[in-house]
Amino acid sequence: MSKKKLQFEVLENETIDDCLERIKKQGYTPIRRTEKPIFQEVIKGNETSYEPVGRQIVFEAKVIE
Repeated sequence: MSKKKLQFEVLENETIDDCLERIKKQGYTPIRRTEKPIFQEVIKGNETSYEPVGRQIVFEAKVIE
């Protein structure tokens, strides 16, 4: 028996459309999109700051019934 809900992360070398196609091929439909920023620690002298360097996109998908 397959799971009712899965999470799919947009991979580094794929577009959002590629990820959505992958979700569809596995028999799921996306129901929620979540984006999380990815930060990098930058140290200048004795000061530490955090700069955004990317984002992680995750789709929550449910099985197509």
